[in-house]
Amino acid sequence: MSVSQQPQSVSWCVHGLQMAGLSWGEPGSEPVLALHGWLDNAASFSLLAPLLGGCQVVALDLTGHGRSAWRSDDAGYQIWDDLPEIVAIADALGWTSFNLLGHSRGAVIGTLLASAVPQRVRRLVLLDAVLPEPLAEGEFSRQLGRFLSDKRRFLQRRHRVFATVDAAVATRAQRGLGAPAAQLLVQRNLRECAGGFTWTTDPRLQGASAVKLTAGQAQTVLECVAAPTLLLHAREGHVSKHPEITAIAQRCIRQLSVEQVAGGHHFHMEDAVSAVARSVTAFLQEPAERGAL
Repeated sequence: MSVSQQPQSVSWCVHGLQMAGLSWGEPGSEPVLALHGWLDNAASFSLLAPLLGGCQVVALDLTGHGRSAWRSDDAGYQIWDDLPEIVAIADALGWTSFNLLGHSRGAVIGTLLASAVPQRVRRLVLLDAVLPEPLAEGEFSRQLGRFLSDKRRFLQRRHRVFATVDAAVATRAQRGLGAPAAQLLVQRNLRECAGGFTWTTDPRLQGASAVKLTAGQAQTVLECVAAPTLLLHAREGHVSKHPEITAIAQRCIRQLSVEQVAGGHHFHMEDAVSAVARSVTAFLQEPAERGAL
């Protein structure tokens, strides 16, 4: 049974940042906090969330994306920088514990959160990502240098202006995303400006991270994930091209199930969305005593 197709717009002021999102389902039903991928937004879950019956799905526009605020010039976009805002929004929703559903960068952030506050996360669903590729310790200073160079460059960058919404959609579709999915994402990532439309996303999101996890730190993160976890990966997606990701996750996450679904990296917005919904729903409804493998 699906919930209403039409989401409710939601917003919060967290740590001085105005945050936005979309909500599907009835308050008081099974809580699912949804985290989108890099340069996407809450509309990433517009096709999947209505299919998750019995759930209240709250999808966030993470900082610098969609209709949420940009961080101040002195701040940055490390994957762990989002964690305090996510926890504060869960608190505002009255969710002492909740399920996490993340795609791509949002899946990585979800893994970090489940590791850091395991008492808050009931179940973890990862769509085509687990953690970023670890960085060798000897690369630390070089990585920091890339971050400094990119920050200077992207603070000065201005987004391209499109004459029409369709022109912006076309550029996103050219990067392998189907037109209907691109339309959903682009409409929430655009604002009107002189000459047409431009992106709402912060250009700094395209810059290098200051610090990346080492292999040892990544292993520790995965070993500290206590929640039953479902990794869904697309046949033509990122995880399928890097089988070592699945191998490490299976070795380190104690309660992990892995399933492959047809489609590309945005398979939760493609024809496979029904299959994704069935797997996620079955996983969330699984009795707790059956969560362990």
